[in-house]
Formats: sequence, C-alpha cells, structure tokens
Amino acid sequence: MAEVEVVACADEACDEESLAIYNAVWPWDAISMDEVRSWRSQVLEWADFLAPGGGSAAVALTPWHPEIGRVHLTVLPERRGRGVGSALYREVSTWLRQRGIQEVSAVVPEDDPAGIAFAERRGFHEHTRSERLVLDLIGLEPPAIAPPEGIEIVTWADRPELIRGIYDVAREALPDIPGDEDEIVEPFEGWLAHDMQGSGDRPEATFVALAGEEVVGYAKFSLTKAQPTTAHHDLTGVKRDWRRKGIAGALKRAQVAWAKEHDYERLVTTPELRNEPSRRMNQRLGYRPAPGKVIMRGPLALP
Repeated sequence: MAEVEVVACADEACDEESLAIYNAVWPWDAISMDEVRSWRSQVLEWADFLAPGGGSAAVALTPWHPEIGRVHLTVLPERRGRGVGSALYREVSTWLRQRGIQEVSAVVPEDDPAGIAFAERRGFHEHTRSERLVLDLIGLEPPAIAPPEGIEIVTWADRPELIRGIYDVAREALPDIPGDEDEIVEPFEGWLAHDMQGSGDRPEATFVALAGEEVVGYAKFSLTKAQPTTAHHDLTGVKRDWRRKGIAGALKRAQVAWAKEHDYERLVTTPELRNEPSRRMNQRLGYRPAPGKVIMRGPLALP
C-alpha cells in the first residue's frame, strides 16, 4: 500500500478542501467557513490536516474539556480501506502528544458501522450516543406557544439586558446534560463570546422564558449558510426549580413558530439518548428519528 500524504493546512485553499470533505461525509452537519472561523475563535488551540483528495481531520483543545483532544476525522467513502484514516489519526495523535494530551474524543455517525469498527480496533469505546430528530416544517401548522401561567416568552434581541440571567440558566443546565457532567462552564465573558456570539448565533433566534423579571429558561438555534433551509437546535435549558412545568415545551414551540415564519423547512435536534424528558417533548411535537451520532473516546495512536 502506497504511503498516504498528509499535510497540515496553512492556507484557505487547504481549509476549503478539508471542509468540502467534511461536508460530503456529514451532510446533516454541513457548515460554512464562517462556522469554521467561529469555532477556531472559541477553542484554545486547533489544527486541520488534509489527505488531498481523500480525507481530512480537525483537532482542537477546548475550554470545556481541555484535557481531551476533540477530533473530527472524515474519509470519503471511495478512499476508505487505503490507510487514509490511519495516516490522519497518526498526525492528529502526534499533534496532541506534543501538547501533553493523551485522550481523544471523536464523533462517528451512528449508521457507519465501518467507522465505529475503525475506532474500536484502535481502543476507542462509546462515551455517549445522541439520536437525531427532525421536524418537517413544510405544510406544518405551528402549534400555539402557550407558555405556563406566569411565564412570558421573549427574544434576547428584544431584551438584551437579560444576558446575565441567561448565563445563570446555562450554569445550571449545561452540567445536567447526560454525558456533559464534567463539562466546564466558562466565566461569563468567555461563555458570552463562545456560546452566544458565534457565527450561527442570532439574538432574534434566541428565546427566553421569564417569570416576572427572572430568567428561568432559554432556547437557541445554531444556523449556517451551508444549510439555509435547516435550523439546528442548540441548547434548551431551564433552571432546576422551574423544570417539569412546561417551560421547555413553550420555548421549543416558540422556536418552531419562528422557524416557520422565516421559511425554514426543517428543524434538527440531537438529544443524548439518556435525556428522556427532551426526547419525549420532541416526540410530542412531531419530530421523527433519523440516524444519530456516537461520541467515542480512546487513546492516541502509537508513535
């Protein structure tokens, strides 16, 4: 087998080829260079590697899990079984080892048994699994938002001063997501820049639940020019003392109404399988299952 060439991307042409491979392998999660640049601004360090014409790998160290390397390794179907994935894995591992990192977190499509087997042969195990739920908006009559008594739903664009209250919700909600119990919530300024001001974040598409003047929940979309008719749900969070009162459902219905009004054709959400309340709420709203993703963790490649 011929040795596979791998280069570290250092210019926009390489970045764009790498992204094109990613989008071809992950059409459900396709993004634009705007999101790539936004992602890079959020992480501590990053690198992109390209096997020209065959595969790509993006690796990053994040403020949320600084001890684990986050990797997206993608190989075009017609180039699999030729050593491309192994070569990229070795390059990513070398990059991480130089930074003192010993563990990798990688995403694999749930309906890609060959990709899962590739990871398992290298010592990876399943850490979490998320299903993908899709709501078709074409022909859908949006449900009434109908928040619980005493709750008002507004947008962050309408009430920008509520951002500190939104942060308080995030501090409670993020660690309660199954699989993210060890995630570090950044201090306010970092969280604001990285979670709320990325290229896919829009204040008018961020919905806030108020009880009087207290922010008790919020829900936001992640949007991309690469998928102009699809809106992806980001976080839907409610303070612990206000859960099981119908607030999350009202926030989600507000999102459905906004997306329908702005000519989106589908909504996509990816709740972790153990997040049963979220799964039941989405099913009640008519979301239908599609292949999800598996988060796997494992070691670096041997030097």
